[in-house]
Amino acid sequence: MKRYSVKSRTGKIEFFDILSESDEGFRIRLTKLNEGSRRIIEETMSKSLFDMCVKSGYIFELENASASVA
Repeated sequence: MKRYSVKSRTGKIEFFDILSESDEGFRIRLTKLNEGSRRIIEETMSKSLFDMCVKSGYIFELENASASVA
């Protein structure tokens, strides 16, 4: 499973895991950590949005997903 970090200006920690891939895009699990609370959302991300976010540096793949956040 690949994990991506989301760039944040507020200092909040946000990352997502790709759960599955289809022709339309990706099913992701987004996790937001803020002041001791955790919010998890599952949603779909289109391939075009994903590609744009990677190219702009808004998201980037984490090298070792299993050790990045417990």
